[in-house]
Amino acid sequence: MPAARKVSVHNAHPALRFRQADVKALYRHLDVIAPEELSIPGGELSIAFVDAESICRMHEEFLNDPTITDVITFPGDPDEKLAGEICVCADYAMQQAPNYGHSLSEELTLYLVHGWLHLAGRDDLTDEARPLMRQSEAVAMAAIKSAGLIPDFKLRKR
Repeated sequence: MPAARKVSVHNAHPALRFRQADVKALYRHLDVIAPEELSIPGGELSIAFVDAESICRMHEEFLNDPTITDVITFPGDPDEKLAGEICVCADYAMQQAPNYGHSLSEELTLYLVHGWLHLAGRDDLTDEARPLMRQSEAVAMAAIKSAGLIPDFKLRKR
């Protein structure tokens, strides 16, 4: 995968603050260090940060489940040079981070990695597939941490 992938970042969360360049750098790094067995799709990658209400609406509309979730990944269209879209919920990350001993920044970064891995062919919907997804997440997170590329996410109280 060429390191020059276009990454568009949309922050639709009214209280979330971060530098878009940091999110783009994270994906440039992931594309470069991706193991050969991953099938990283080419094309533009779209990232959207949303609130709880928005992710619930998407979850209901596209997956027939009205509950909150961490990340929803939409595959792209290679003919249109689109890798896909990753929608992450900042509210869910804020809620879940303390349960795993993570900062908000670490939890949101994990969601970004998780979505990228879905686009690359990893799955976690079955008991058989889940361990490989978790291992891939751990490897990617370690690489991002060691490179100092975890974005600094801040979520203001509303």
